Amino acid sequence: MGDWIDVCAEGEIGNGEYRLIELADTLVAVYCVDGEHYAIEDVCTHDGAELAGGPLCGFELECPRHGARFDLRTGRALCPPAYVDTHVFPLRVEDGRVQFRDDRDD
Repeated sequence: MGDWIDVCAEGEIGNGEYRLIELADTLVAVYCVDGEHYAIEDVCTHDGAELAGGPLCGFELECPRHGARFDLRTGRALCPPAYVDTHVFPLRVEDGRVQFRDDRDD
C-alpha cells in the first residue's frame, strides 16, 4: 500500500477547480465538487489525452479532445468514444490537508 501524497490545504481548491499532481508515470487530477474532493488519473482511456481542463458538469468530466465523459467519483467511462474506465485514487482530508494514495499496485 502506497503512502498518502499531500495535495494542498483543505479549501485551497475552489468548487469545480482542480490541482494536478505528478507521479513518476502519470498525472493525477484532484477536483473539488460541492466541497468534496476526488482524485482521478488524468488520462482519457480512448486515446491517452489529458482530461484536466475539460468541461466539468456535476461529477462528469469531459475529455477536451473527443468528448468522452468520466465520472469523477468512480472513473467510469460514461459515453463513447471511451469504453474503458480510468483510475480513481483513495482520497482523504487529514489534519486539514487533502491527500490521495497511489493504490494501483495494491
